[in-house]
Amino acid sequence: MSSVSADSKMPKDDALVGDSSADSSGGAGGGDSSATATSTPPTTDLPDKPVDDSSKLRAFLSILRNFIGVSDIASVRFSLPAQLLEPIPNLGKSDDELGRMLEVLRFWFTKDLKYVKGKPCKPYNSVLGEFFRCNWEVKDTEAAVSLPKESKSTSTAASRTASKESISKTASRTASRTASKESISKTASRTASRTASEESISKTASIASTSAASASNSASASPSTSSPETVKISYITEQTSHHPPVSAFWVDCPQRGITARGFDQISAKFTGTSVRITPGQHNLGIFITLAHRDNEEYRLTHPDAHLGGLLRGALSVSVADTCYLTCPRTRIKAILQYLEDGWLSKAQHRVVGAVFRYNPDNDTVSRIKDIPATDLLAEISGSWHERIYFNLPDSPKDKHLLIDVTPLVPASKITPPAEKQLAYESRRLWADITAAIHAKQYSLATRLKHELEESQRSKAALRKENNHEWTPRFFTVAEQHIQPGRPHLTDDGRRALDNLHHDIFDLDEKLTPSGEFAR
Repeated sequence: MSSVSADSKMPKDDALVGDSSADSSGGAGGGDSSATATSTPPTTDLPDKPVDDSSKLRAFLSILRNFIGVSDIASVRFSLPAQLLEPIPNLGKSDDELGRMLEVLRFWFTKDLKYVKGKPCKPYNSVLGEFFRCNWEVKDTEAAVSLPKESKSTSTAASRTASKESISKTASRTASRTASKESISKTASRTASRTASEESISKTASIASTSAASASNSASASPSTSSPETVKISYITEQTSHHPPVSAFWVDCPQRGITARGFDQISAKFTGTSVRITPGQHNLGIFITLAHRDNEEYRLTHPDAHLGGLLRGALSVSVADTCYLTCPRTRIKAILQYLEDGWLSKAQHRVVGAVFRYNPDNDTVSRIKDIPATDLLAEISGSWHERIYFNLPDSPKDKHLLIDVTPLVPASKITPPAEKQLAYESRRLWADITAAIHAKQYSLATRLKHELEESQRSKAALRKENNHEWTPRFFTVAEQHIQPGRPHLTDDGRRALDNLHHDIFDLDEKLTPSGEFAR
């Protein structure tokens, strides 16, 4: 929750390259700051001379060959960008139900800023029980979304219909242009698949994930007259399953009564020139709860995305799908449609959407054009790489700025000092491998990674031999039949999160002699 202003004076440091998905699945990561500046993770001594990189192209082509005929490449252990959350404490400020949904939308468009400002990263494959924790301290510079004076209840059905049709026509024109270029795209894909960039692997391995969240330039919010308050947001995530790979996450902002939780899991398929990334079966979205608003819960589902530029060595993320934001208590729903860019045209990253009344017990509307005119509350339009606007149905030409992401910068994580990190904490677990990647010692990094994976296989075999079922330390997932998609904190998880609120990083190791967590 909260906006992070571009001039927030946060302690910054370079993020570790190749953070594991336990680190990147929920945390914002433009940079991070340990609790003590002198703390550094242990590293392995490295040779002075980097290894020869001349075989990268052949190695990359061999990786691509492994994907031929594979229906779900997530099982091939090919690491992909994970979903991140952003610290945004200004949710729930508006006293208007529509205003609060617009604030959630404002959060939605900031959480993917890492794809706008940075580049996709290649995270490590998290091991079972790996966890990551951090804080953000941000300036709450964003006021509540201010709705225009015109009452939404006075809008006419005719104006609603006209403005709704404009969104539908925009999407139709984009779709027709894309269809006309489909045959060209297929021909070019076959040709492009024969080429590859020599730097693809090194760039993929060395790009650190970045993230940010700030809406300080949003014109739709009234300016603050007092000094912005510093708000703390705490975060913890844990790898709760290895087959399939699933991690649970929890974001907490007690000062604002805001929590966000969910499961991070992706399914990935190689399509020839790109990788299609879809939510896994356990990933039902982000669930945000506003305790100060009678526990309103908002569910935000993830659209499908495409990771392109594999053959050019310049990774990029594009979205051409539909996602949904729902709040059963207020009976308000939003549909966002990400429009596909033409193959030959410059990427516009356009998105259109609508906010409307719906029936949670009979939710049948999944397309913008099917929204009844009498239920329409607001419309969304713009570029998710630049500016997003909203307007009320009775004044479709009177657009109000919801969020401008162009001036925003990554927020910094505050992580525990190295000496207080446990054996299964991401930064400590992968420290030696990270150091090898930084030094371009890829053979050493591969060997260390192989040793770590073999250790995990040995522990799994020992569990099977002793008929021991592994259980997460910080999360429980036993009640998924009651509240699907929503993890719950264990006593250890709640204690760790509460300690983070007070900058207390001490945790008991609680490991057995074999290196397993002992409950």
